[in-house]
Amino acid sequence: MSTENESKINKLFSLQPAGVVLQSDWLVKQGYSHDLQQRYKKSNWLRSIGTGAVVRTNDQVGYEGAIYAIQVQSSASIHPGARTALSLLGKAHYLEFSQQRVVLFGSNIEKLPTWFKKRDWQVKIEFHQTSFLPSELGLTTVESKNLPIKVSGPARAILECLYLAPQKQDLIECYELMEGLNNLSPQRVQMLLEACQSIKVKRLFLYMAEKAMHQWFNYLNLEKIDLGSGTRSIVKNGAYIDKYKITVPKELEQDASNI
Repeated sequence: MSTENESKINKLFSLQPAGVVLQSDWLVKQGYSHDLQQRYKKSNWLRSIGTGAVVRTNDQVGYEGAIYAIQVQSSASIHPGARTALSLLGKAHYLEFSQQRVVLFGSNIEKLPTWFKKRDWQVKIEFHQTSFLPSELGLTTVESKNLPIKVSGPARAILECLYLAPQKQDLIECYELMEGLNNLSPQRVQMLLEACQSIKVKRLFLYMAEKAMHQWFNYLNLEKIDLGSGTRSIVKNGAYIDKYKITVPKELEQDASNI
């Protein structure tokens, strides 16, 4: 390899941290044509992990390196959310957490790349396309596998848990997670609740926050939060909460005299 090519490959490796997927279309925009990428693969500098994606030959790349690439190289809002985000933030350490399940959220117009969907990341990937919250609202950055990744902040994450409940997320566990969120910013919570498009999620959130007797709940302006009309039967044969017009699991209401 010529000195010029060595300089170019060295520059390529400095563009992104180690452990990150390099998307072919993004590489083209950085000045690395598809032909040049093919030459790098033949020279064993890069190896393919699926159509449209490569990694450095000796890199061990987990799902984190793939999410980083999607966020940074594709400017997508796809991010770890719900239970996964709370675990990454250290907000779910007191509950058993299976690292075999990773929950991702994206807007309803975003899709996971084919190379991501076809690769075995050694974890079960659950991807939810929804715009019940604005794409970038309530996100924060964490270090995971030495990579800065955007994930849902605590308030957004619990809202995402409630969005998945009760079919894909247990409501009792949602409440246990809510109990641990005693230092949320009321301003951020207010902003998220006002922007939230799911009546079910907002009612459940407020019910659980009040039941947990969080101090920040007292600073919310409920008049600015649209809770819709009519009842929402969240579970069958549950306990009816007249204040929020929802039906929740009876075991959740057994000690709910404070509501």
